[in-house]
Amino acid sequence: MWSGAGARPEFAPRSYGKLGRKVQRLAAALAVVCIALASAANPVSAAERTIKVVAFGDSLTAGYQLPASAAFPAQLQQTLKAKGLAVEIANAGISGDTSSGGLARVDWSVPEGTDAVILELGANDMLRGVDPKVTRAALEQIVRRLKARRIEVLLCGMLAAPNFGPDYAREFNAIYPDLAAANDLLLYPFFLDGIVNSPKFNQGDGLHPTAEGIARIVTGILPKVEALLARVRAKPLT
Repeated sequence: MWSGAGARPEFAPRSYGKLGRKVQRLAAALAVVCIALASAANPVSAAERTIKVVAFGDSLTAGYQLPASAAFPAQLQQTLKAKGLAVEIANAGISGDTSSGGLARVDWSVPEGTDAVILELGANDMLRGVDPKVTRAALEQIVRRLKARRIEVLLCGMLAAPNFGPDYAREFNAIYPDLAAANDLLLYPFFLDGIVNSPKFNQGDGLHPTAEGIARIVTGILPKVEALLARVRAKPLT
């Protein structure tokens, strides 16, 4: 209603009572739903959280005769964190373990919430002369179980000692590149690369790395681990 000649209408705010409050509550609820839908469409990236990795292996992973802080998982985690990467690496290494032993425990040794596994098994199979077909089958089943859980895998290769002969070495050495190619895995061809037969990098038994030897392994494998973390980050959270 006009208040006078030349005057403009005044629109005062009105209160709609209970109906107005219901409308406000409905609008708020719709806003929450919209936010939730937007979050679902754009899930939080793994880059925004700590990536959980399990180092799953034998004594080379466990850190035989070394303090826990010098074992492979601990040194690798420290190196990654020094580069500003948010990562936690659990030590699931058991001295003396074989690929078949790993298969028997993989479901409970790799807990829910694990993003990636560094799989290092097979050295004890080789030292015991286990049929490479048995080693291959066990590692393949481990990989399949991890992939079924959407866990990224970095496979660490092992090479047969020369005294087992060329036929054994040929069959054993082929396990790791074959499995990596067939399952789209990252592969570090030889876990002990650069430290074999080096007194500086090996303990007195000639089989297990010193702390310096573990540091050498970490340096060598680091690019592959960074690629592993990149694969995790590229996947949306579910």
